Amino acid sequence: MSYRELGNDVVKLVGGERNIGSVIHCATRLRFNLKDDSKAQQEELKKLSGVMGVMNKGGQFQVVIGTHVAEVYKEISKIISVDGNAGGGAKKSITNQIFEIISGSFAPLLGALAGAGMLRALLAVLTALDWMSAESSTYRVLAGAGNAVFYFLPIFLGITISLKLGVNAYVGGAIGAALLEPNITGLAAAEQGTTFLGIPLILSDYSSTVFPIFIAILIYAMLDKLLRKVIHKDLQMFLVPMICLMVIVPLTLLVFGPFGVNVGNAIGSGITFLSTKSGIITGAVLGAGWTFLTVFGLHWGIVPIILANLGQGGDPISAMVAMGVFAQIGVVGAVFLKTKDKQLKTLAASTFLPGALSGVTEPIIYGVLTRFKKTFIYVAIAGAIGGAINNLFGVHATVFAFPSVLSIVAFSPMAMHATSALITFGIAFALTFILGYEEKTGTASVQGNTSGKDQSSITPGIKNLTVVSPLKGQIIPLSSVDDAAFSSGAMGKGIAIEPTEGRVYSPVNGVVSTIFRTGHCIALVSEEGTEVLIHVGIETVKLKGQFFTIKVQEGTDVKQGDLLIEFDIEQIKKAGFQTTTPIIITNTNDYRDVIGSDKATIEPGQHLISVIG
Repeated sequence: MSYRELGNDVVKLVGGERNIGSVIHCATRLRFNLKDDSKAQQEELKKLSGVMGVMNKGGQFQVVIGTHVAEVYKEISKIISVDGNAGGGAKKSITNQIFEIISGSFAPLLGALAGAGMLRALLAVLTALDWMSAESSTYRVLAGAGNAVFYFLPIFLGITISLKLGVNAYVGGAIGAALLEPNITGLAAAEQGTTFLGIPLILSDYSSTVFPIFIAILIYAMLDKLLRKVIHKDLQMFLVPMICLMVIVPLTLLVFGPFGVNVGNAIGSGITFLSTKSGIITGAVLGAGWTFLTVFGLHWGIVPIILANLGQGGDPISAMVAMGVFAQIGVVGAVFLKTKDKQLKTLAASTFLPGALSGVTEPIIYGVLTRFKKTFIYVAIAGAIGGAINNLFGVHATVFAFPSVLSIVAFSPMAMHATSALITFGIAFALTFILGYEEKTGTASVQGNTSGKDQSSITPGIKNLTVVSPLKGQIIPLSSVDDAAFSSGAMGKGIAIEPTEGRVYSPVNGVVSTIFRTGHCIALVSEEGTEVLIHVGIETVKLKGQFFTIKVQEGTDVKQGDLLIEFDIEQIKKAGFQTTTPIIITNTNDYRDVIGSDKATIEPGQHLISVIG
C-alpha cells in the first residue's frame, strides 16, 4: 500500500475530514484531536497494512505508523487542512479530565509508593518471624523510611497535582504541608472548640489522605490563575502565593478537608458494604474488570480509593484487582510455552518478568492481549474467580504495593492471597494453553512487522554492528518504558536510558535521516544500513521544542560521538514529562537478533546494542 493510499484510508477511518479537529505527528504516530472519537473505526484501522496499532491516550487519538509516519502525514496534509495548533477537537469530558489529572499526579510518585510499601511489607514479615523487634532502633529507622512517603502524601500530591495543573508546585506542596504542621495538628488536641474567624473548625488527621489535597489544589489552581490576571506582574512573585496560602489553607480546614475525608470514607464504606452483602460478586467484578480498566486508563481512579482505605487500616480492593494481574501473567506464560514464533516467544518472555516481579502489565496488554483478543476472555474468567476467592476470605492489603509475586507479603492473610494468586495464574494458563489463542494476521497488531518486510526475507550479507550509547545515564529495559508503542516492541527491539546528562551523541557513523523540529527525536541510518531511532522522553512532542536545542540538520553526515541534541532534563521534568529515552533499531526484522547491554549505568560511546546480521 502506498503512503497516499494509507493516508486516504486513515482519514476515512477516523471519521473523515469533518471529524478531524487537528492532526500532528511525532516520531512514530499520527496524533489526532477528533471531534467525536466514537466515529473512528479502531478495528478497521488496525487491519490496515502499515498501521502498527491504535490507542486513545491523553485526549489524543493516536495511530501508530512507525518511522514512515512523516510520509503518511505529508499525504494526509494534501487531503485535509492540518493544523497542529488547532482547537477544533471536542473538549475532553469532565471524567477524562479528572482521570488525566489523577494519572499525571500519581505517576511520578508510584516508584516511591511501591518501594516504601514493599519496605513496610518486609518489616511486617521480619517482625512476624521474630527476626527483628518492633522496639529496636533499627526497626524504627527502617519504619521511618517506609512510612514517610505515606504520612507526608498530601505534600507530595500537592507538588505533583500543581505540576499537572501548571501552577507553582512548591506553593501546592506548602498547602499540603500546612495540613501536617504542628500548629494545626495541635489544634485537634485542644480542649476548647477551635475556630477560624469565629467559624468552627472540624479537624481531622490529614496524614496519608488523598481527596482533601486534590480538592484543595484544584481550587488553588483556579485562584492562582485568577489572581495573575488582576495583580500587577511585578507583585505576583510574593503576593499571589501569599493570598493563595491565606485563602486555600483555611478553606481546606473548613470545607475541602472534611468533605474530602468524608468522600474517601464513604467510598471505602461502600466497598465494604457491597463485600458484606455479596463478597463473591464484588470480588469477581473487580477481579475481572481490572484489565479492562487498565486498557482505558481508568485504573488510576482506583488508586486514591486504595490509599484512602489503607489509611483506615486495610484495603480489600487491592486484593481483588490483583487477580487480574496474575491472570495476565498466566496468559503470557502459556503463550511463551505454546508458541513456535521466535519473535512472539521473545515478546512473551520480556513481558512476563516485569508483570510477575513488578506488576507492570501494560506490555502484556498491548503486546499480547490486544494482539490475541481471545485471551481477554481468559483473563476475565481467571481474574473473576481469583477476585471472588480473595474477597470471600477477607484478603486485604496492609500496605500499598503493585500486585506481583514479590508483593504477596503485603497482603493478609498472606497464605490465602498466595493460594488465590496461584489458582488465578493456573486457570488463565490452562485456558490459554488448552484452548489456544486467536492468531491475527497482517500488521494490525501492536507488535507488528516494524520494517514493513516479510520476516522470512532477512536481507542476506548484512554486517554485524555495535551501536554505542548516545547518552549518559541508567539503562532500563524497553519493556519498562511508559509508552506501549515502545515497550511492546512495536517500533522494533532496543533499550532505554534514563539520562543524567542532557546531551545526545551519535551512536553510529552514518547520516541523519530525520530530525524533528521539536528536537525530541532523531533518526539515523548507519553506514551499514542499520536504522536507529532516539526518542528523548515520553510525550515530549507536546513541549513543541521547549528545552531542546538541535545541533545537526537532516542529511548531515555524522561520526560516532558527534553532538546531535542538547536538552534540559530538569525543565522537562518540571513541565511534567518523563525523560526516559528509548533507543530503537527500527529495522529489527532485517537482522537475526538485536541484543542490549546488561550494564546498569552507561557513558556516551560505550557499547549499548549489538545488532547481529
